[in-house]
Amino acid sequence: MTQHDTPLFTGLKKHSAAKPVQFHIPGHKKGTGMDPEFREFIGENILSIDLINIAPLDDLHQPRSLIKDAQDLAAKAFGADYTFFSVQGTSGAIMTMVMSVCGPGDKIIVPRNVHKSVMSAIVFCGAIPIFIHPEVDKELGISHGITPDSVSSALQLHPDAKGVLVINPTYFGVAADLKSIVKISHSYDVPVLVDEAHGVHIHFHDRLPVSAMQAGADMAATSVHKLGGSMTQSSILNVREGLVSAKRVQTILSMLTTTSTSYPLLASLDVARKRLATEGKQLIEKTITLAEKIRTELKEVELISCVGAEIVGTKATFDFDPTKIIISVKELGITGYHAEKWLRETYNIEVELSDLYNILCIITPGDTIKEANILIEAIQSLSKTFRHDDSFVSPHVMLPDIPLLALSPREAFYSETELLPIDQTVGRICAEFIMVYPPGIPIFIPGEIITKDNLTYIHENIEAGLPVQGPEDESLQYLRVIKEHRAIQ
Repeated sequence: MTQHDTPLFTGLKKHSAAKPVQFHIPGHKKGTGMDPEFREFIGENILSIDLINIAPLDDLHQPRSLIKDAQDLAAKAFGADYTFFSVQGTSGAIMTMVMSVCGPGDKIIVPRNVHKSVMSAIVFCGAIPIFIHPEVDKELGISHGITPDSVSSALQLHPDAKGVLVINPTYFGVAADLKSIVKISHSYDVPVLVDEAHGVHIHFHDRLPVSAMQAGADMAATSVHKLGGSMTQSSILNVREGLVSAKRVQTILSMLTTTSTSYPLLASLDVARKRLATEGKQLIEKTITLAEKIRTELKEVELISCVGAEIVGTKATFDFDPTKIIISVKELGITGYHAEKWLRETYNIEVELSDLYNILCIITPGDTIKEANILIEAIQSLSKTFRHDDSFVSPHVMLPDIPLLALSPREAFYSETELLPIDQTVGRICAEFIMVYPPGIPIFIPGEIITKDNLTYIHENIEAGLPVQGPEDESLQYLRVIKEHRAIQ
C-alpha cells in the first residue's frame, strides 16, 4: 500500500456496493428505518456505511485487516511506530495517554493550563499531578507553553514521575521547545506525552512548529477533526514504542472506547490521512499564505491587535502556528465574547473561541479568499462601530492565579462534600471542575484551595457572558467543596 490508498474507506464502499441483507444493528438498516427527512438531509451514502464491527469490516478493539491497514498507513504518515484511531475524540486519546503510564499514587508532570481531559484521567487513575506554571502573556491574557528549564526543575525534584505532558501547540498556536523537553525527559527515562489537539497539520509543513513525532515524543493525541479534514469526534493517538508499551495503550484505549464504533468517523480518518500525506504540504502552504494575508490586513485596523511571529522569542514561545488568528479587542473597550456575538449577529461569522480580551479564528484548507475578505471587512467594521474617545482607559488584563493543591484530585473528587454559596467558599477545598469552555482549561480542579481572586475571575467571565462550565449548580450560585468535620463541643 501507499499513502494514496484508503483501505478502510475503500473496503466500506465495496461492502456497501454488495448490498448485503442486514440482520444486525444499526436498526435504521442503511437508512430505510430512519426518519425520512433526516435521511434525505444527510444522504443515503453515509447511512450505507454506518455499520458495526462485523467480520468483513474489522474491529477497532482488535484490528487485523481494514482498520489495521489504515492505522499502519497513518503511522507511516505521522512518523510513529503505531497509530491508533479514536472515535472518542482527542479527549479519549489524551485520557489513554495518561492512564497508559500512570496508576494510583504515580506522579505525572503537567502544565496547569491542561485540558479537562487530562485532569479527568488523573482522577480516574489516581495519579498525582505535579504542576508546572505556564508562562503567562499579560498583554493577551492567555497562557503559553512550559519551558525546558521548568521541566528540568520538575524532574530534579520528582525523578520518579511516570510522564511529562506537554501542550504543543497551545489552542492559540504557540509552541514550546519540544525537542529540548523530550531530550531532558528522556535523560530521566521519563516518557513525553503530547496534547497535539491543535497541531495535526504541523507535521506536514516545515514552516510550522515541530510535531510531537518529529521531536521524538513517546505519545501524541492528535485531533485530526480539528484541522486535518476528518469528521468531528475522530482523532488519532501516535505512539513511539520504547518507554511506553503499544499493547498497554491498545488495552487502555479499548477500555475507554465504545464497542459500537462509528465507521463513518473511522473512514474519515482514513481519507484525511491520505490527503495530508499526499497533498498536505501544498494545501497548508496555501493556508499559511491566506492566514498571513488576513493578519497583515488586520494589523492595519485601528484599535485591533493581531499578533503574529513577533510573539516568538521566549523559552515558552519557541515557535508559532500562523494559521491561528488571535485578535485582541480589549482596546475597543469590549470583551471577546461581545465581539463574537456582534460578528455572529452582524456578519453571520462564527469564531473558534472568545475570552475576556480576544477572539480566535482558525484558517484551514477549507477557507478561501472569499471568507478571508468577509472576516477582514467585519473586523474593520467592528473597529469603527466600537470606536471610543480619548478618555478611554485600557482595561487591566485579569488572569486567574494558579491555586494550591491540597488533596489529590481523585481523593477530593470522591470525598464527602457539601454545597455552599459561592462567596462563602474562599479557603475551602474545591470538589468539582470549573472551567471556561472553550478552551476547557480548568480555573479550579478537585483538590485545589479556592481563592478570592479566582472567584472574582469566575464572576468576570460570567458577567461577560462566557461559558463557565463544570459545577453541579449551573447557575454558579453554589460550589461543591470538601466537607469539614468540626470537633464535637
